[in-house]
Amino acid sequence: MKIAIGCDHGGIVLKSSVEQVLREKGVEIIDMGCVEGCSVDYPDYALKVAEAVSQGVADKGIVLCGTGIGISIAANKVKGIRAAVCHDLFTAQMCAQHNDANVLSMGGRVISAELAAKMTKVWLDTPFEGGRHTGRVDKITQIENKYFK
Repeated sequence: MKIAIGCDHGGIVLKSSVEQVLREKGVEIIDMGCVEGCSVDYPDYALKVAEAVSQGVADKGIVLCGTGIGISIAANKVKGIRAAVCHDLFTAQMCAQHNDANVLSMGGRVISAELAAKMTKVWLDTPFEGGRHTGRVDKITQIENKYFK
């Protein structure tokens, strides 16, 4: 499995712990930046990760900013991306299980690096349940197809 990861300066505090989890799980990491110490704009990194996922370069993505909100909004502007902002183990599980989220978004100013590592494991280890949720995810795709021309 290949996972693209990108962050702005607000998410850099989580990046190394998330990457450690990915390495432990044998995941190939596609690092989209940023580097520590620089102030950058989160939409630039959201776009890099989202395009990698939507184009099949990466299987999934992880985006990190101060809250996880801005970078997830930007990532969700790319067709085919279902980025979910998560702040605990339950939301990390549910976004995978019920929403088939292909991008996990977290905030370095709202959760600890330890929690981010645990959430990453849960998200990766939780399969999409399918069933009644498939139709709901399909409806999301229908909305995309209507508005993403």
